[in-house]
Amino acid sequence: MTRKPEKPGPRSIRVLKTRIKKKSGLKESSRRWLERHMNDPYVQRSKADGYRSRAAYKLIEIDDKHHLLKPGMKVIDLGAAPGGWCQVAAARTKSTAEHPHVVGIDYLEMDAVPGAPVLLMDFLDPEAPRKLAEALGGQPDVVLSDMAAPTTGHRRTDHLRTMHLCEVAADFALHVLKPGGHFLAKTFQGGAENELLSRLKQNFRSVHHVKPPASRDESVELYLLAKEFKG
Repeated sequence: MTRKPEKPGPRSIRVLKTRIKKKSGLKESSRRWLERHMNDPYVQRSKADGYRSRAAYKLIEIDDKHHLLKPGMKVIDLGAAPGGWCQVAAARTKSTAEHPHVVGIDYLEMDAVPGAPVLLMDFLDPEAPRKLAEALGGQPDVVLSDMAAPTTGHRRTDHLRTMHLCEVAADFALHVLKPGGHFLAKTFQGGAENELLSRLKQNFRSVHHVKPPASRDESVELYLLAKEFKG
């Protein structure tokens, strides 16, 4: 069983420093990235707590503050692989294999998540909303998306590509959410989101950006949180 961390923050983690030798054969940029990743306190804690990625703590921190996930709520996780957000959502909604409240969807194969079935398909497939509703047994209370396009290193390009994913995730949420439901999705700082923000503000009672502590300070990622869908 996955243990639920009480306070998911780097101060509560004993960081074991690892250094990658410069003669390892890796490019210097790759060596620095790998060294930073291995020494990341959230990465180390995710292994100790049984989460599939450090991203699980982003959802934990956002939910601790904004109270999106409650027992019995129905949740869809878009682009669910590798499954960290499904793990958190399943635990917080008390989802079980017999009575699943959380369903993930991704075209990438991934290991099963206890209490959260995952559909192996693209969420843009015309059949996806129907199949997700069948798996959930109704409309979702929450739609989550931690999707991001593969980065190119060009900030503007990366922003636009991830913004596109955020926009299609928002469009999906607007078509499937219950009235009063919530939408949470990753975006990147970059300024090309005014139209999306305007649309969300028309359809939700509150919309704002959040940046959880688990999101690295140097990262341009933010999360768009839209609460209380007007329906």
